[in-house]
Amino acid sequence: MVKKTTWILVLGLLAAGSLQAADNADNEAALRQAIESRTAEERTRDSARHPAETLAFFQVAPGMTVAEALPGGGWYTHILANYLGPKGSLYGINYADRMWSLFPNATDEWIAGRKEATGNFPGMVKGFTDNGIKARGFTFSTVPADIAGTVDRVLMIRALHNLNRFEDQAGTRSQALASIRNILKPDGLVGVVQHRSPVAEAASGSDGSRGYLVEAEVIQMFEEAGFELVATSDINANPLDQPGPEDTVWRLPPSLRTSSDDPELRAKMQAIGESDRMTLLFRKAP
Repeated sequence: MVKKTTWILVLGLLAAGSLQAADNADNEAALRQAIESRTAEERTRDSARHPAETLAFFQVAPGMTVAEALPGGGWYTHILANYLGPKGSLYGINYADRMWSLFPNATDEWIAGRKEATGNFPGMVKGFTDNGIKARGFTFSTVPADIAGTVDRVLMIRALHNLNRFEDQAGTRSQALASIRNILKPDGLVGVVQHRSPVAEAASGSDGSRGYLVEAEVIQMFEEAGFELVATSDINANPLDQPGPEDTVWRLPPSLRTSSDDPELRAKMQAIGESDRMTLLFRKAP
């Protein structure tokens, strides 16, 4: 005869499973709504960037506190602001101000614009939604002390190559990963989407100046910074992207920098599509 306490335990597990399934369904619906509420033009790159699958893989959920590295023009910010909702918080983390002058051909005007973008992040979020989500902008070198240990997820979506590019010169990657580890909760996760170098380049590596990094080297740099690899995915893989030794990611859509005056080359780049990208999930190691 099955003991009464055993039945209670079984029923409790079933109920918990049902609640989890309901929560997952609600989250999927909320994410789908956040993605589909954008204009057709804003959704143009969804088929290459797979935002629904990517954010689900990173286990992002409404109400979380999420930090987005290098939010730029806000492609993912728009989705996150509406998905996280009024109980969530969204932080935009920009490169340290001193890093902008390291870029070749950087002008004073360009540098000033990049610096101003940090403080403009809350306004950008407000432009995407009036749901009351809390938003703050800061840099990897100006992280507010009060958010240490409070962040559920940090997203580094195509934001790692330049941090690695200037690591030897200015320690930019080390500082960024240390800041990320500091702000994460003990069970916090880091989601990475990064342009991926072909395996053949692994022996020589890539410093990030062409936009590409070697997947094994990315995993190693995170492990050395106090993180553990949780999972990998080919959600954002594109086997058609096979760059040569001199090719940059910016030859491909949406930039198409190298083919503005060559319609035939431009068509070839468009046929390849956006870059091949690794998708990695790390946890903060104890």
